[in-house]
Amino acid sequence: MSLSCLRAPLRLAAAVRPVNRTLLSLSPLPSSCFFRPTFTTPSPNNNPQSRPSSSSSQWKQRQSRDRFALAARVQGLRSRAAFKLLEMQEKYSLFRPRRNQIVVDLGYAPGSWSQVALDATAPDGKVIGIDLLPAQPPKGVSTIQGNFLSKAVQEMCKNFVLEADLKRRKMERRREWAAKKSIEIDEGEVEERGSYIDLERRSAQQEEELEQEKGMNMRVVDVVLSDMLMNTSGISLRDHAGSMELCKAALTFASETLKPDGHFVCKYYEGSGDDELKMVLKKMFAKVHREKPMSSRKESREAFYVALRRREDVTFEHVDGMYKILQDGEVVCGIV
Repeated sequence: MSLSCLRAPLRLAAAVRPVNRTLLSLSPLPSSCFFRPTFTTPSPNNNPQSRPSSSSSQWKQRQSRDRFALAARVQGLRSRAAFKLLEMQEKYSLFRPRRNQIVVDLGYAPGSWSQVALDATAPDGKVIGIDLLPAQPPKGVSTIQGNFLSKAVQEMCKNFVLEADLKRRKMERRREWAAKKSIEIDEGEVEERGSYIDLERRSAQQEEELEQEKGMNMRVVDVVLSDMLMNTSGISLRDHAGSMELCKAALTFASETLKPDGHFVCKYYEGSGDDELKMVLKKMFAKVHREKPMSSRKESREAFYVALRRREDVTFEHVDGMYKILQDGEVVCGIV
């Protein structure tokens, strides 16, 4: 996905071209760069169910004027939300290609953040998405459908992450063995290799050791993303408290699974608890930034914290006393 196709005027033929998988950069885009689709509505008749609702018409009109929604459609992205993560990726380099990174995407539906993470960690990255809502995951993304606030769902995710890490370490170990089996060394001598059976036996022993180590270290995730929001009630205090509760759940999970120097990104509704959350993040991470991406709508109260380079010797339990939020058993995971 390159920005060149967005800076030049679009043509209808661009829709049938294969999507370039290079990450987008996000400079302001003039309105002339976009093909504006028209939406046809059925002619009014005596059946009120056939008439489009005013909210539906307003949503269509807003989408037709939204440059990020149009760009997402052209680029084959699941939603305009992808541009928010792309902005943060450009600014902070959250993901690294060819590093076998493991990424957990909380509240992944419809999958645009997972698309960005999978593309940015290619070809060896592993992306695991969790959401309460049913959604078809992007190709290459593993998913779990369930309420992330459930302990059972969290344990399922941890087991999945451990399996992914085990496969990653086995792959790395096999690559090491492949390098050791080379017959050429620096001085041009010939290295005497063991028999094929000996090599396979040693490899099997290494894999058994890795199996035994599984679960001893839970901190194997490189990046934890949280795009979760509760179902909004229209009451600012309640909605803010609910978003803080989801941030706390995501941060607790990150504290248990994020490796040293790993990164954490969470979305929240702005309110009085923002500073408390930032204080906790500063205790756990080397750098913390508040972000309001250009692709986030101005009228939206959403914002993001980007926490970089997790400290090895600090966990969420160490700073939990600083974090006071409203407990609400009816909070529901999802994306708004």
